[in-house]
Amino acid sequence: MDSKAAQYWKANIRLVISLLVVWFVVSYGFGIILADALNAIRIGGVGLGFWFAQQGSIYVFIVLIFFYAARMNALDREFDVHED
Repeated sequence: MDSKAAQYWKANIRLVISLLVVWFVVSYGFGIILADALNAIRIGGVGLGFWFAQQGSIYVFIVLIFFYAARMNALDREFDVHED
């Protein structure tokens, strides 16, 4: 593997790992581990921990998908491996 391909792969893996960390913190951390502490904060009559467990994490996951697609398009152009 040449140097440019290795750098591209390393940037791709770094992006995936960072998004997986966000995914883990939001789904497991906010929805389960910190749910009781976050429930002290109420939004619209619902505890924040409950909100993250029921729907907030889904919103974050959708944002992660679009962020990943945009960031990968930028990486593809940066390393000149884009399709268009």
